[in-house]
Amino acid sequence: MNGTVNILVILIAGLVVGFVSSLMYYKVSSSKKLKEVEEKARNVLLEAEREANSIKKESLLEAKDTNLRLKTEAERELKERRAELNQLDRRLRQREEMFDRKLEQLDKREYHFSRKERELNNREKAIQEKERSCEAILNKQKEVLARISGMSVEDARKELFRRVEEESKFEAAKIAKRIQDEALEAADRKSKEILSLAVQRYAGEYVSDNTISTVSLPGDEMKGRIIGREGRNIRALEAATGVEFIIDDTPETVLLSCFDPVRREIGRIALERLISDGRIHPTRIEEVVAKVTREINATIKEEGEKAVFDLGLHGIHPELVKLIGRLKYRTSYGQNVLQHSREVAYLASIMAGELRVDIRLAKRAGILHDIGKAVDHEIEGSHQAIGADMAKKYGENFKVVNAIRVHHGEGDPATVEASLVAAADALSAARPGARKETLVDYLKRVEKLEEIATSFDGVNKSYAIQAGREVRIIVKPETVNDELSAQISRDLAKKIEEELTYPGQIKVTVIRESRYVEYAK
Repeated sequence: MNGTVNILVILIAGLVVGFVSSLMYYKVSSSKKLKEVEEKARNVLLEAEREANSIKKESLLEAKDTNLRLKTEAERELKERRAELNQLDRRLRQREEMFDRKLEQLDKREYHFSRKERELNNREKAIQEKERSCEAILNKQKEVLARISGMSVEDARKELFRRVEEESKFEAAKIAKRIQDEALEAADRKSKEILSLAVQRYAGEYVSDNTISTVSLPGDEMKGRIIGREGRNIRALEAATGVEFIIDDTPETVLLSCFDPVRREIGRIALERLISDGRIHPTRIEEVVAKVTREINATIKEEGEKAVFDLGLHGIHPELVKLIGRLKYRTSYGQNVLQHSREVAYLASIMAGELRVDIRLAKRAGILHDIGKAVDHEIEGSHQAIGADMAKKYGENFKVVNAIRVHHGEGDPATVEASLVAAADALSAARPGARKETLVDYLKRVEKLEEIATSFDGVNKSYAIQAGREVRIIVKPETVNDELSAQISRDLAKKIEEELTYPGQIKVTVIRESRYVEYAK
């Protein structure tokens, strides 16, 4: 029993001791935690205080910067305003000085004009006195002349009119003779022109008109893309097409130069497609050129077949049909050769029908008569000889070959149809508007016309108007009178006839004008 009690006492004592120990430990740990919390609180307060000081300093610095910036901007604006005011002040002073000078000049001019006016009044009085004295002298001379000649003034006037009438009839006869001579000369000149067509080729004066095409660019920066790095794009274009691409200072334009019109057309279309596509590099250039070449060849074949079909012809060799289609891209004196060949075929067939000869032969020879122009820049010889050889090579009969060879007068025509083709060729080329004078020749003729007009004494200015069909001359009225003006017009017309070659006629107008101006004040 006592042992159990002792055990209980020991257990209770142990519990008490444990409780007291736990209580003591809790108090100690609580005091430590409290100290830690207080330390953390002090640290947080110190950090907040430091951060507040930093924000305060930054705000002060920012306020100082803003104040300095505003002050600087205000000073700059003030300087600009002062500069503007100084400039306005200088301009006002300059204008004031300019107005002072102008007022001084106006005063001088007014004095000068008043002096001139007095001089003119004196001269006018002197001239009036001279006119009265001249009129008196003229009346005395008329009386003396009437007494010596035994004729009255009326009789003298009638005699003068009679002589003028005779001279006018003589001038009219001369004009009629001149018109007749001009007609003969024009006929001779026309015949020489028709004969000269026998050797027509890519002559020098027509090269620039027939061998150059232009392509418009969306902007000058496109020129650099066409040239490419170190010129590789333009070299690829020229190698693929055989065309020379000229890129110079001409704004937004590229020139294409080539004697072969088909190649030039391929180059033009290929370049336009590359520009619209935007992808310009050697591989793309080769693809586009190849595609355009196929399209142009197909177009050439279609045009040839269409022309042959429209004329109702058959049995023409396919190579000749292709050459007919190539004529679409060839011009002669500004006239499309394919259209010209179709016209010759139609005109020759109409005349053949009127004469009741072979219409089909006339059509066949007409459509083929200029076939040599499709290749005459590649083969030596005239286009007549080249065309005849090509027709013979591809199986055309002797009559067609002869008509092609002699359609410009080289040789004798073997058939009536050959003569009809030659006549139709001249008719198609000679109709109004078919062929045009080159711009260079036109400008030279107009310049020469004005140069001849100004070469006469007393001519002040000359103007060629109405496309060179009329020249107007303004003479100096103080040195050229009315009679001399008429003489100048006749002499100038003769000189133009001698030194110029021109179509039709040129009207010569001489203007003599005097102006007298006065002001009512």
